[in-house]
Order: sequence, then structure tokens, then C-alpha cells
Amino acid sequence: MLCARTGKRGGRGRPAQHRVVINDDDLITSLAHTTPEPPIKNATTPRNPKNPQKKAPRRAAAATTTANGSAASRRAAPALVAAPRRAARRSRSVRVQAYKVAVLGAAGGIGQPLSLLLKMNKLITELRLYDVAPVVKGVAVDLSHCNTPVRVSAHAGDAELPGALAGADLVVIPAGVPRKPGMTRDDLFAINAGIVRALVGAAAKHAPGAIVEIISNPVNSTVPIAREVLKAAGAYDARRLLGVTSLDVVRANTFVAEAKGFDTRDVDVPVIGGHAGATILPLLSQSRPPADFGDADRAAMTKRIQEAGTEVVEAKAGAGSATLSMAYAAARMAESTLLGLAGEPGVVECAFVESDVVPGCAFFASRVQLGPQGVAKVHGLGDLNDFEKAALDAMLPELQAQIAKGIEFARSPPAPKA
Repeated sequence: MLCARTGKRGGRGRPAQHRVVINDDDLITSLAHTTPEPPIKNATTPRNPKNPQKKAPRRAAAATTTANGSAASRRAAPALVAAPRRAARRSRSVRVQAYKVAVLGAAGGIGQPLSLLLKMNKLITELRLYDVAPVVKGVAVDLSHCNTPVRVSAHAGDAELPGALAGADLVVIPAGVPRKPGMTRDDLFAINAGIVRALVGAAAKHAPGAIVEIISNPVNSTVPIAREVLKAAGAYDARRLLGVTSLDVVRANTFVAEAKGFDTRDVDVPVIGGHAGATILPLLSQSRPPADFGDADRAAMTKRIQEAGTEVVEAKAGAGSATLSMAYAAARMAESTLLGLAGEPGVVECAFVESDVVPGCAFFASRVQLGPQGVAKVHGLGDLNDFEKAALDAMLPELQAQIAKGIEFARSPPAPKA
């Protein structure tokens, strides 16, 4: 593998660039969820029947893997399946800007593993770690010993926050308290809302052109808070504010792959709505490759995806929440965002963004295409089955209330306690 090689500035005002060679297997981002190729009409007929030597169309494949990762079996998926892009692994050279990424809340349970994954990302040249806890200095020293080209710096406390943000291309915010057994969403909101408001306000001042990705829960409320703060500062661009809901997709892909014996790298299940409980709606009917579920199995799978966070909280018996899987999902989202900034075509993720996809819902999670300015396109929901339509209708009042709560907080924040 070729390491990222930092280039020199070329001319006045031109940012430094570097060229990297990216192999699909280097990426957390599975190219299975990028824009699909045209459907295969006949997976057994060569592309040119007059010349059988020409390569036949790829078939979407599923594999059951053993514990050591070897393929134990491989079955062809039905014809008429759009072949995932992952099926053809690529190596290509990409010229990108010298991307600077700031992680706000880098010393926490999500922030530390997230920072480690970002330190390994070829698209990043500089990683700024910020936290109110002084231990962030040690986290940065620890990461700096990893032999990747990414430069790491530490910033502790309010006075050093501007330095963490200045010139950042991407700001990722996992700061805040995690959910613990017995905590309600209101409990989380009471603490994390103020943290997000303060950090986004600093980003608006010191990195007004950065893409901001919110991990801090409850995302259904913290993203609307971020929008209001950015608007008040004159720094709001709907394309550059995203709530990170990719953990729901990661879970859906994993659970469906396990249930159906698919290779997890080739599975893509869109998850729409929000990022809390019943507002999380996996569209199992749109799974690629197709995954058939009976009524009872569909309901059980949907519920498991919706309650997966609670599954982790209970398994950790009060000692933590979903930190490692969240860090993985956030690193995937950051990577996809940087690929979009670099001009990689067809990069698609699910994210919670300002949207008119669902009337009456100012924010909604759906597939979005990422590009040089952030969100290039918000995709529609596609065809929903009766189960999904009913679940969508049922969750909308809850989602709308959580969005409204965030907006109200940002516009009329409560007075500080004496």
C-alpha cells in the first residue's frame, strides 16, 4: 500500500494536496452501499452472445464465512439483482486536499476508538483531538506512536478549542454523556443539548466552512439545535450538517447478513427516520441482496435493530454503552464524507439531515449522496411495503416532537442554574 504523501503548496492561496492509492479493502466504507450498477437481466448470459469469450455479467453473491474468515459456501443471489459495487474490488489513485479533521470529545468512550480509526485513514493528513478532560493530551501522544502519516494534535479545555477547529474540513462531535441503564432520552437531552450548542457555536466561529457531523445523542434533537446555532451565526449550509445514523445501518447490515448467511460486506439495508427507538426504521424490503422475511421475522428483526443500543447497554451491565460500534460507524461516515469531498462518485450513506422527503418533518434520515460540498442529493424513500408504511406513520409524531424540542431549546435556552 502506498502511504499518503503530503504535497507542497502550489501558488498563492492554493491548499496543499496529496495523492493516495486506495484499495477497496482499505476502506471501512463498504462500496456495497454506493450507487448500484444497472440490474442484471440475465446472470447466466454473456454480455455479447456472439462472443462467449467476453466476460459475463457479475452475479451478486452471498457467502457464509467460517471463524477464520474463509468462505465456507457461496451461493448466487437471484438474477435481477443490482450487483453491489463491492463485488469488484478496485485500486485507484485519488488526489485530495490535505484534509483536517477535528474530533470534539476525543477522550471519551466513542472519541478514543474513533480517533484511532481516523488516524488510520489515508484521506486525512491532520487529526485534531479536543476534550474538556486533560487526558486528551495523553490520548494524542498515544495515537502519535502509530506509524501512519496522519499528524495528531491535542487541545484541552475551552481556551484551546479554537486551535482545534481553525481550518478544519470536517468536525465530528461525539461529546456528551452516554446512555446508562434507566436513563431516558430526556435525561440525555438535559445534559447533551447544552454541550452540542456550545461546540457547534465554536465551530460556526472558527470553522464556518466545515462539514459538521453530530454523534451526540439524542440526534433527533441535537441536529436541529446545531442548525439553529449555525443559522444564528450566519454559518448554516444544509449540505454541511449531518446527524450520524450510520450505526443503525451497520447494525441492520450485520443482523441481516447473520440471519440470511450473506457476506456482510455485500449487504446494504437502508435505515430511515431518526436515531432513537421507534423512529429507527430499517427498510428490509429494500435490502441488497434481497432478504425475504415473513411477518413475524420482519417485526422481530425491525425491533432488534431499533433496540440494539439497549442490547449493548444491558450487556455491559451499566459499565458503558455502544462505544466501539458507534466509533466504527462514525469512522465509516467520516470516510464516506471525505471520499465525497475528494470527488469519489456515487458515495451514498444514510444520514439525518434537513429534508423535505417527508412532509411536515424538517429533518429526516434517508439515503444521501455525498459530494464536494457535503450532501449533494437527498434521495427519496423508494417503495415501502405495508409494514414499513404503517411503521413510518406511527413514528412521525414522536420524531416531529423530538425535532421541535431541539429547535425550542436552541431558540429559548433555559437559564443556567444558580
